[in-house]
Amino acid sequence: MPAPTYAVSTELDAVNQMLSSVGQAPVTTLDLQNPEVAIVLTTLREVNKQVQSEGWVFNTERKYVLTPDSVTNEIAFPTNALSIDTNFNEHQSTYDPVRRNGKLYDRLNHTFTWTTDIYADIVWYLAFEDVPPIVQNYIVARAARLSATKMIGDKEITTLLAEQEGQTKSAALEYECNQGDYSIFGWQDGTNYYNSYQPYTALMR
Repeated sequence: MPAPTYAVSTELDAVNQMLSSVGQAPVTTLDLQNPEVAIVLTTLREVNKQVQSEGWVFNTERKYVLTPDSVTNEIAFPTNALSIDTNFNEHQSTYDPVRRNGKLYDRLNHTFTWTTDIYADIVWYLAFEDVPPIVQNYIVARAARLSATKMIGDKEITTLLAEQEGQTKSAALEYECNQGDYSIFGWQDGTNYYNSYQPYTALMR
């Protein structure tokens, strides 16, 4: 007997949830010729990227090896990476990588050339279907509020959707804390170095 798949939501599922929140009928396909579908789908994808850009336990990898090209000694910036930084334990303050011209550029040494493998901490952009359901709920709730503001501008509905967004956000943050195995010292991901409290992260979320 196959396992149920109700825990996995697709973009179509999310779009229909968002449409129902603004009093629109569900759809069977993501037809961008439909103005309402186009608005909510675009909003959903924007919010998905915004939320993932914050860096969660499910889309962050540490000490991911990036190898320079054998000919140019350059490293192509992965197209599905939202942010890349060198791992502090491995490289200390030797490099300061940023994205430039589709490649990894070292701001500290002013070069595209890398002479060794880089151990990077990367925040990946994942397809909506690969995002944990509890974070999907937060993304959909946030996107629904923004879509309602764009499409109908009803203050009462927007207020109700904002309350729902707050509830799903709290659940997502609880998931993050449980999955991340954080402690009072900030240790995570099997490392044993101290991460100081970063208030801008809390404010952002």
